[in-house]
Amino acid sequence: MNKDNKFIPKASIGKDKDKNGQIDRKSFIGWLSIGWLAFAAATGGYFISMIRFLFPNVLFEPPQSFKIGEPSDFEKGKVDLRFKKQYNIWVVRNDEGMYALSTVCTHLGCTPNWLSTERKFKCPCHGSGFRISGINFEGPAPRPLERYKISLASDGQVIVDKNKSFKQEKGEWEREESFLKV
Repeated sequence: MNKDNKFIPKASIGKDKDKNGQIDRKSFIGWLSIGWLAFAAATGGYFISMIRFLFPNVLFEPPQSFKIGEPSDFEKGKVDLRFKKQYNIWVVRNDEGMYALSTVCTHLGCTPNWLSTERKFKCPCHGSGFRISGINFEGPAPRPLERYKISLASDGQVIVDKNKSFKQEKGEWEREESFLKV
């Protein structure tokens, strides 16, 4: 019985407490060990998250300069769509030579589609239209598509370099690097 003359069953007294309600040494060391383990885990998690900031996320992008094949692999008067997804370019070959166009609409950055029956690039977002040369002729696009540097490698393959782009409105399409004579 306790002070209030109420009976307390012996089973309700905690196993880690003695008759006076004091925790015994064995239980104290157990609880202390659990506390230290929790502290060590929290501190370790914190330091691991701090170390994570020393190693930045790396975004792997496709190379900006790449070979696309030989000039004979491209048909005259056609737009080659093989590199649209991987490199974001269209390769166009005409009677004079070939050039690489950007697949990014100059209005808001959507990707136009090549409509071979209408012989134009048409942007699905806002309706901008571009001729096969890349010149804009309809819709809200403020300027033509950009061209990329294109050249011939020593092994006879065509190299496209997206590090250098050419804008028509600046007169850069007239530069030798924006068009490959084949």
